[in-house]
Amino acid sequence: MNKFERIRAALNLEETDRVPANLWYHMSGIDHDPKALAEALVFNNEKYDFDFIKLMPFGLYSVQDWGVKVRYYNTAGNPPEVEDYAIHTIKDWSRIEPLPVKCGTWGETLKLAQYVEKLAGGKTPFVQTIFSPLTTAQKLAGDRILMDMKEDPGLFKQALQAITDTTIDFVKANIEAGVSGFFFATRCANHGYMTEEDYKVFGEYFDLQVINAYKDKTFFNIVHIHGEHGMFSLIEKYPVSCINWHDRWTPPTLAEARKLSGKCFLGGLREVPYYSEDGEVIAPSILNSGSAAEIEKHVNEAIEQLNGRGLIIGPGCGADEFVPEENIHAIRRAADYKYSKKHAASFEFGISSADAIQM
Repeated sequence: MNKFERIRAALNLEETDRVPANLWYHMSGIDHDPKALAEALVFNNEKYDFDFIKLMPFGLYSVQDWGVKVRYYNTAGNPPEVEDYAIHTIKDWSRIEPLPVKCGTWGETLKLAQYVEKLAGGKTPFVQTIFSPLTTAQKLAGDRILMDMKEDPGLFKQALQAITDTTIDFVKANIEAGVSGFFFATRCANHGYMTEEDYKVFGEYFDLQVINAYKDKTFFNIVHIHGEHGMFSLIEKYPVSCINWHDRWTPPTLAEARKLSGKCFLGGLREVPYYSEDGEVIAPSILNSGSAAEIEKHVNEAIEQLNGRGLIIGPGCGADEFVPEENIHAIRRAADYKYSKKHAASFEFGISSADAIQM
């Protein structure tokens, strides 16, 4: 199988010659330089023989053009940070209007896709990273969105629509650039942050506008649920082909999720340390502190949960930038793990296979 065939088979919950795999992380020294970042992403994909490329623009690319002041450090391990939000009062939302996406930081991020398309030469699927409109609003204003959506829901929705329209234009430009799909990230769809009722009004309504703009035009469409207490049952219903969440530290596990969904899952790696509210380490990053043998066992455990079907090995979110090379190679080696064919043949997905995403 080539990489496209392997990914398509995994998305359809079909048998593959091996389980697809990838590891992604921010490259903070170059992630605002689209050409340098594209070269690094394609180089790493070839070096480790991973099955797709997730574009990794810096996490604030969607808000800088609306006025967020960003501090760059330009060094590995030091990602850009918000120096000052664009929204300070409820009235500031009236300034959020649709933006052109072929200039500014939106345009630079579009160039990233264009460079990767040329460098990858059609040999590897690649997906652009985009954010839910509510996530972009949170990056514009911080947690005051929880207050603003209540104080003036009409004005807040007006701003969300402008963000949505801009994101859709960005999606269309990336499709023209040749992306295989999108990594749609939401960090507000968790019960510890807001109610599901509020998310349906201020999140889901706008999310679906964005996803519907590409769901029938690209084949590799992932939704990422960020943080603890994710609204898995709600987001699982989105018209995407693959779901990514922190399956190694927040419910459901991969095996539990299979009883709830017939979609492909992207996960299985405990990518970073997880901390308690008191700052104590609950679980270390196996990628950084584990041995190659421990990582291979870790990956094999994930594969066994789903019997190697409907799974792409990857982190629950971006990994640390300094994962040792030998540990990255261990992830790829473990993807060759041969689960029991007999066991796989008797495996039931928990729902009708007709519900699987057909590509």
